[in-house]
Amino acid sequence: MISYIKGEIIYNGGDTMVVENNGIGYEVTVPAFSAQKLCAQSGIVTVYTYMSVREDGISLFGFASLEEKHLYEKLISVSGIGPKAAVSILGVMTPTQLITAIISSDAEAIARAPGIGKKTAQRVILDLKDKIGSEDMSAAFESGEDAAMLEAVTAGEDRSEAAEALISLGYTRSEAIKAVSKVYNESMDVQKILSAALRELSRL
Repeated sequence: MISYIKGEIIYNGGDTMVVENNGIGYEVTVPAFSAQKLCAQSGIVTVYTYMSVREDGISLFGFASLEEKHLYEKLISVSGIGPKAAVSILGVMTPTQLITAIISSDAEAIARAPGIGKKTAQRVILDLKDKIGSEDMSAAFESGEDAAMLEAVTAGEDRSEAAEALISLGYTRSEAIKAVSKVYNESMDVQKILSAALRELSRL
């Protein structure tokens, strides 16, 4: 198994790139967000890889971090999610966004990935909700804003009620959680949280 490749990116085709190491060019399929991170680096990069061995061939899938690779491995453990479908999901959602969608049961957000229907998205949530551990969360939710999003998902009755009210108004669960977590402070009741969150969403 190839765990990672350290080398220079000599070709970037969007969903695939070629990384040269010791005169050998490795073709790697990479989700869009990982590709952006890797291409933003100069010189030698480290691409963490997952090797898929099937009857029709061997493929390498690459990621900018171990956290992204581990999340990919969790995705392909879900029935009906193959290597390319997992790349499709990680191509439109950052690890933070995906974990938020899973723990908040936001199937609509996951279903935005090309080739992923709502039933498949619901299966991802059902299979992975209990498998997202504290290490996954702490790795993905590094910034203050993301930590607040996680807190809003997992605790606080007033915040939960405000988020549910926003969802009933047509906002996605992820949008509601992000808006509530951004405006919340301890002095606010449900109505104040809701009003402030609606003002925040109206600016988007």
